[in-house]
Amino acid sequence: MPLIALFAALAVAGFVLVGASLLALRASGANPAVARRLAGPPEIKVGRLLDDDAGALPRRPVRLVGRIRCRDPLDAGDGERLVAFHRDVEVLAGGAWRTVERMRETRSFELWDHDGSLTLDPAAAAEPLITIPHAWQGRPDELEEPHASAAARLADRHGPLVEARAVTRTINLTDRLLVLAQPMRDADGTVHLEPPAGGYLISTLALDDAMRVLGGRHRRTAAASVVGIGLGVACVAIGGFGALLAALIG
Repeated sequence: MPLIALFAALAVAGFVLVGASLLALRASGANPAVARRLAGPPEIKVGRLLDDDAGALPRRPVRLVGRIRCRDPLDAGDGERLVAFHRDVEVLAGGAWRTVERMRETRSFELWDHDGSLTLDPAAAAEPLITIPHAWQGRPDELEEPHASAAARLADRHGPLVEARAVTRTINLTDRLLVLAQPMRDADGTVHLEPPAGGYLISTLALDDAMRVLGGRHRRTAAASVVGIGLGVACVAIGGFGALLAALIG
């Protein structure tokens, strides 16, 4: 019985370690799963997918690199033209961050290089977009309309507002993109792009810079958290199997 209790304690400790590591990973801002999805596939030029001599299309998503061409971009003012505009405005009330505004505006565009182009709809992109975000954090009374009125309604429901924040991510017409997408061929032989499970991954950054962004604000904490998750899973597996084996033998 003591041996079973020892293995059970090891499994419980593993569960605790996994939970603590997941919380620390979340607090670090890291997203290792997305980083693996973006960095893992081979990088392919758009024109290569359109090359009839290239053979069968890849069965798994690939990382494409190209520029943007759009006939009807979003006008953001000051001469800035966009194909995606994501903004989240939140306030801290009642111990939780609550949404004041969640804006998503996009335009379909062609991802192109010198050998060809393929159409892509960023409305099917996974979130968040992998960009350098414009972030603001301050007092709730600094919010302007229409956000101020929406925040006041949240205050009526959830209590006094403690803090406010806004995060904006954009894709500019001049950006060079990395896109994780699944190439497909129609019955007539035409190649098109489809979002993989979870949506397109779209980055306006070079791969090394995208990895740094996905690594979060505290990379050492993120790295330690990933190790902790691995150790925790191992403890759960060893403890569970050991307890089962001890019960069968004893």
